[in-house]
Amino acid sequence: MAEPTAPKAAPRGARLLAVLALAPALRLAVLRHAVPPGVGTRTGCDACGAPIGLARPWPALGPTARCGPCGVRVGPPPGAVELALAAAVGALALLGPPATVLVATAWWVGWAIPLVFVDAAVHRLPDRLTWPAAGGTWLLLGLAALAGAGPTPWLRATAAGVALALFFAATTLLLGRRGFGLGDAKLALGVGALLGWYGWAALVAGLLLALLLSGLVGVALLAARRVGWRSHLPFGPFLVLGALAALLLP
Repeated sequence: MAEPTAPKAAPRGARLLAVLALAPALRLAVLRHAVPPGVGTRTGCDACGAPIGLARPWPALGPTARCGPCGVRVGPPPGAVELALAAAVGALALLGPPATVLVATAWWVGWAIPLVFVDAAVHRLPDRLTWPAAGGTWLLLGLAALAGAGPTPWLRATAAGVALALFFAATTLLLGRRGFGLGDAKLALGVGALLGWYGWAALVAGLLLALLLSGLVGVALLAARRVGWRSHLPFGPFLVLGALAALLLP
């Protein structure tokens, strides 16, 4: 009697399409939270007031990124969220961590993508995105420790997350507006925990890469006269990019 054949794994293209199906939800998160400080989450189109929410994400969140009734662009440019998600999936594929750590990393990435777009748009990192990113990453890394990795990387991840967050918070208290914001400190909790899992060297590399990227972009914008010396660049996108780059380092 012939042995039953094992089911074939889904093609990479099908898996990528399945992941990209999350893009409307991420775009919706950006749209709802990309508002100035002190303003509640956005529930409708700024131009015509057409409702935008979980119950009705289309057509405002479709590929054109425009409101259906009035045609005004809503949220990030077309394809921006999808491209960021595809790049993050590619980075995770290159990283190839164990399944339990992959889940924790994917969780963090899922929150980090909308945080990047929100911070770039309105210079804020809302608690509704930073706390789930940090808390979920920490808990899932704890499950990875219980699944066989042991307590050492998880304890190091905990210490690294707290240390990086305190560093950013200290700059806020000591330097005021010239330092990093408290939103950056909350984002740093998840970034520090994720990088700390891989070691202190990964944490230092991620921070240095983020500072280097922000410096290079700042100089380029100054040279192009797009910003002035007193301008303040959002640091969240650089912190996320620095973390991903550090994870991909040998």
